[in-house]
Amino acid sequence: MRRLSAILAFVLALGVTACATRPAGQSQPLSREVQPEAVLRSLAIDPALEERILALDPTRISDDDVRGTLAAGPTPRIVSVHGGIYPVHLIMESFARFLIGMGYPEAKIRHPGDGRLSHSPYEPSDRIAGTIAWYYEREGMMPMLVAHSQGGIQAVKTLYELAGAFGDRVRVWNPRTDSAEERTSIIDPLTGRSRPVVGLRLGYVSVVGAGGAALLLPNQWMMAGRLRTIPDSVDEFTGYTLGVDMLAWDFSSEASNYRSKGTARVRNVRLPAEYSHVMVAATSHLARDKDMRVWLNAYRPGEANGAPIAQGSADNALWAADVWFSIKKHWTLEAQQLIRAKRALASPSPE
Repeated sequence: MRRLSAILAFVLALGVTACATRPAGQSQPLSREVQPEAVLRSLAIDPALEERILALDPTRISDDDVRGTLAAGPTPRIVSVHGGIYPVHLIMESFARFLIGMGYPEAKIRHPGDGRLSHSPYEPSDRIAGTIAWYYEREGMMPMLVAHSQGGIQAVKTLYELAGAFGDRVRVWNPRTDSAEERTSIIDPLTGRSRPVVGLRLGYVSVVGAGGAALLLPNQWMMAGRLRTIPDSVDEFTGYTLGVDMLAWDFSSEASNYRSKGTARVRNVRLPAEYSHVMVAATSHLARDKDMRVWLNAYRPGEANGAPIAQGSADNALWAADVWFSIKKHWTLEAQQLIRAKRALASPSPE
C-alpha cells in the first residue's frame, strides 16, 4: 500500500503540473510558406568555410572544429523537452548551458518566441512536430530532439506524429507567434517541392529516463505500448536508461531496451547505477572545466575512452559525452547536406 500510495502521489504531482501549462495559441488564417529555393538562394557562406565544413569527418569533431568551423556556419536547431515536475525544467536548462559552453550557438537552442531553453512535456506532440517542420522549412536543416524523463515520452510521441500514427495531417506551428498555420505541408528547402509535415524524418533523437508513472497520465496512455518501439521518422535514435531507475520503472531488464520498428537505427546505452533520474541532465558544470572539455570532445562511442578527466565534478559526464558526440556528428551532416544542396542549385546539371 505504501508503494501504491507513492506512485499515486507521483502521478498526482505530474497531473497538477500539467494543469499549469499555458493555453494553446490561436490559429492563424494566412499561410506563411516560404518560396521554393528561398533558403538555398539566401544562404551566404564564405567558400573557404564551406570547404572546411565539407572536409570534416562527422565522427571526429574537435573543439577547434566546433568553435572555428561549425559554429561559423549553418547550425540546426536543438529542441529539448524537459521532465514533468517543477522545477525539473532547470535540469534541461543546465544541459542547454552545457551545449552553449561547448560551443553550440545559443540562438539555435533558445525558443525564438519567448527565449526558453526547453519545451514542456505537456506541450502537445503535434505542436512539437509542427514546430520542427517550421524550423526545417526556414532553415534548411532538420532539428535535433533531446529529451529527459516525461519529456522523453513526448519526444517518442512526436516521432509517432511525424510517422502518421495519430492521423495523416499535422499543422505547421509557428514558434514566433505561438500559433498554428492553416496548412499541413511545407516547402522542402532542399528540393523546392511541397511535402506534408507527416512523413518528415529527423536525423537524431535521444531520450533519457523515459517511462514510469508518467505513462499513467491521460495524455500519455497511448504511449504505454509504443514507447520502446521507434518508428521510421528518425534516422538515429539513442535511448539512455539508468542502472536502476525507480521513477522510470527501469530495473536493468531487456524490457527497457528500445527497438526499431523498421529502418530507424536504434542504440541502447545503460548509464551507471549511481546516476540520478532527476539530475542526469545537469551538465553545465562540465563545460566550465577545461580538462573535461578535452575529454568530452575526444570521446567516441564504443572505444576505450578512459575515465572522465576533470578538475572538479565529473557527474553525468558519460551521458553528456555520448549525447555531445551525436550532436556534433549530426550538426556536421546537416551542414554538409545544406552546402551540397546550395552548390547543386548554383551549378545545375546540363540537360
